[in-house]
Amino acid sequence: MKSRLTGLCLVAGLALAAAPALAQTKWNLPAAYAPDNPHSENLVAFAKDVDAATSGKLQITVHPAASLFKAPDIKRAVATGQAQMGEVLLSIHENEDPIFGLDVVPFLSTSYPAAMKLYQASKATIAKKLEAQGLMLLFAVPWAPQGVYANKPLATIEDLKGMKWRAYNVGTTRIGELVGAQPVTVQAAELPQALATGVVNAFITSGGTGYDSKVWESLKYFYDVQAWLPKNFTFVNKAAFDALDKPTQEAILKAAATAETRGWKAWEAKSNWYLDQLKAKGMTVEPPGPALKAGFQKIGEQLTADWLKKAGAEGQALVEAYKKM
Repeated sequence: MKSRLTGLCLVAGLALAAAPALAQTKWNLPAAYAPDNPHSENLVAFAKDVDAATSGKLQITVHPAASLFKAPDIKRAVATGQAQMGEVLLSIHENEDPIFGLDVVPFLSTSYPAAMKLYQASKATIAKKLEAQGLMLLFAVPWAPQGVYANKPLATIEDLKGMKWRAYNVGTTRIGELVGAQPVTVQAAELPQALATGVVNAFITSGGTGYDSKVWESLKYFYDVQAWLPKNFTFVNKAAFDALDKPTQEAILKAAATAETRGWKAWEAKSNWYLDQLKAKGMTVEPPGPALKAGFQKIGEQLTADWLKKAGAEGQALVEAYKKM
């Protein structure tokens, strides 16, 4: 009898010890940018906030630098349940829906306050489109204003003709075509190698991506044209979210709201720091000259017209709503 009771106690003890482990849920969050990029750091902080709020019940592992899925594959991976959460530069999916490329319409919003207004004007529409794909929008965070990198001085856009132009979405590909360059699709994680091997020698992106890629080792000029502020969107598989209990869902939403505020502040604070770092590494960092600026604005007008034509009434309505804010 004693032996039997001892055995039962042992089994019960093992069951109690295993209970927390059984209750714990582990999720993956693939991302595309370097571990020390503000976007990745913000995601790690978000995961820690969720862990703390749920007392370890939900643990989220962030996989930066496209280490789990390449940037173009992250959204599909989350939608199909291969990962529970993900972060992407939404504009790389503009081919799916023009609205996903709203924040890279050239010169539509060129400052953080303007980018926030554009986000507020379009958030509900974008969230609805993501929901139709099985995704739930959690938060969005911008990059710094976009500038042009090159391996030679640029006086006019004609100076870009024939250059190997890095593209990462529909808009940047079209810019390369319009200036007579050779567009080459390269996502951020592959950019350092593309620069080192001469696959690209000119492109448009933020000071942050240039810093992450050690662009100064290959290119020497950066023109701060401030063409647009693209945003990374973080979302969750809707079915996975719905399967959680209410307190865990609320913890995620609260942490997401905090991450959005923190992310916007971090990028606004660090934008000039990145440009200072490029200068410190020996790069020439300056605003575009009058002719170069005029050339990009002309291209911007054409790209804006092209986007509005593709986006139709829905796109026009979002732009009008943004301009009224």
